Amino acid sequence: MNGADRLCDTLLVNGVDVCFANPGTSEMHFVAALDRKPEMRCVLGLFEGVVTGAADGYARMADKPAATLLHCGPGMANALANMHNARRAWTPMLNVVGDHATYHLVNDAPLTSDIESLARPMSHYVHRIATPEDVGPRPSARSPPRCASMARARR
Repeated sequence: MNGADRLCDTLLVNGVDVCFANPGTSEMHFVAALDRKPEMRCVLGLFEGVVTGAADGYARMADKPAATLLHCGPGMANALANMHNARRAWTPMLNVVGDHATYHLVNDAPLTSDIESLARPMSHYVHRIATPEDVGPRPSARSPPRCASMARARR
């Protein structure tokens, strides 16, 4: 099982069954994983601001967590205003941000950016997934992955 499938399974186990997405080529493995899971609904959007606004609104109205899939750091930068609003409202929104393949990062490709530093002020929790083992089943039955528990956190 690859990391994308593990992430999709982790989201589903923790009650996240909709993902609003504006993917690029670096996110295609996750898009394929979403497509393999009929219980996960993927809603495509044309712009990162649209998908984060839709996820924020959906999560507030449905009172359940929603995920977004954003294309690299610049795509996340397009979403920062909505991420800020969702954070301030404690909206249960989990943002997945794609990045270049690790072997491309050393070349400082055009979309390379410091995703963690950009995300930190607009997020309750930031974590980089580098290997499939970084995403996994819950550590124990009583302890969901931190990212999923933070997405469900309320005031």
